[in-house]
Amino acid sequence: MKKVYSGSFEGIHAKIVSVETSFSKGLPSFSIVGLGNASIQESKERIKSALCANEYTFPPMRVVINLSPSDLKKEGTHFDLCGALLIALQKEKVSFDDFFIFGELGLDGEVKETSSLFALILSLAQSKQMTKAIVPNSALKKLSIIPNVEFYGVRDLQSCIDFFRQEIKPPPSNLTEFNHPYIASKKTKLFYQNYYPLDFKDIKGQEGAKRAALISATGMHNILLEGSPGCGKSMIAKRLVHILPPLTMQEILENAKLNALEGIEPEFKPLRAFRHPHHTSTPASIFGGGSSTSRIGEVGLAHGGILFFDELPHFSKNILEALREPLEDKKIMISRVNTKIEYPTDIMFIAAMNPCPCGNLLHQHKSCRCSDLEVQRYKNRLSEPFLDRIDLSVQMQAVSSDDKPSLSSSQMHKSVFSALKMREGRDQVHLNGKLTDEEVEKFCSINKDLQELMRQASENFGLSFRSVNKALKVARTIADLEESTTIQKTHLLEALSYRRR
Repeated sequence: MKKVYSGSFEGIHAKIVSVETSFSKGLPSFSIVGLGNASIQESKERIKSALCANEYTFPPMRVVINLSPSDLKKEGTHFDLCGALLIALQKEKVSFDDFFIFGELGLDGEVKETSSLFALILSLAQSKQMTKAIVPNSALKKLSIIPNVEFYGVRDLQSCIDFFRQEIKPPPSNLTEFNHPYIASKKTKLFYQNYYPLDFKDIKGQEGAKRAALISATGMHNILLEGSPGCGKSMIAKRLVHILPPLTMQEILENAKLNALEGIEPEFKPLRAFRHPHHTSTPASIFGGGSSTSRIGEVGLAHGGILFFDELPHFSKNILEALREPLEDKKIMISRVNTKIEYPTDIMFIAAMNPCPCGNLLHQHKSCRCSDLEVQRYKNRLSEPFLDRIDLSVQMQAVSSDDKPSLSSSQMHKSVFSALKMREGRDQVHLNGKLTDEEVEKFCSINKDLQELMRQASENFGLSFRSVNKALKVARTIADLEESTTIQKTHLLEALSYRRR
């Protein structure tokens, strides 16, 4: 009995699947067992046709292909090549070694790429369970970007058979070089996109909001923008993604994996994710779910990037309250009867809202049409525990005809890079907005005078322990932007000015 390896998804993580064949005497039949879905059952006809097209006789025996482990539900057409290869080489003494094999078969034996192939192979490579893989030639260019895996491309079934018949294997395909600008760090290369299709210089005025946006982008802090309609809230939110800290190669691959899971062709851009769901979205689309198989939602797809909620109070209360856990724990567990899947949700949350239902409460020239009760009900849609997850809260004023453009995205991005060097200088791994409580004590320490100032602020403003830590993280980011090794009084006071009032 011969055996080769492939893989299948369980949530967003891949599991190794061993493909085994058995040939026994009896009435000729062909079956595939191991909880395969309809696409796997249909592969029987593709395998038969591909073998016949390459002049291989299907054995007149009872043929069984087993996909192990049998308790894992499997889907996808990438098992075709494994089955056909095992049947074609049943009587030959060949060694499959530790090769993983992926590919859908055409009726003429052509090996084709599948939509989930990149995400599947990347997940197996990240778990360090795979070092050599046979893949379709058409997928080599993007797959060879994945590090620590030797890839061998095949055009059709016959070329794959010839590959294993050779005692001396040809060399693996050369790695595809990742051609993007990058800034060198002490430990790794960090990639960024030096291109700003949406530029901050398009925003006139709003200097306070731009300053808060820069702080938010530098440390990946959650931010709430509040202001009248048309003051530039959405403009700021959509431009923030282009000035975020650069990414490691692993983060770029993770973004490509999430895109592939959603059916989007991976582009390998050094740009963080930006998800912008509408306020009428269902909880399942935001957090993920499904009746039998759990699927990733917007929160999971925004991992490592931005999740933007425009018109925040119009999102259902269930969604806003459920968002508290992934914002705090940076992960979310989707539990169903048949599956329990955990997704990472290390995101930067941006929210925008009007100050009242009509939007004119903060406007200098327009009068508000809302009653005090209506304004109170509008604000009460956001609970205190939810708002406690916000690092910076900014009130924006209406646009004036005297307002002029100021900083560009390129200038703001350079400030982010300068702050990054400060963080690396103290051997800090995580961004300031993502520090744990233990890391806050280590990297955001303040002297006795500032500790007393923080204590008074906590008592006067009723700050929670979480709010105090968030203020310290923001102060640390402000200090980095000012290229200060320690947190000064001005940094802490500015951080406290962004608290939710």
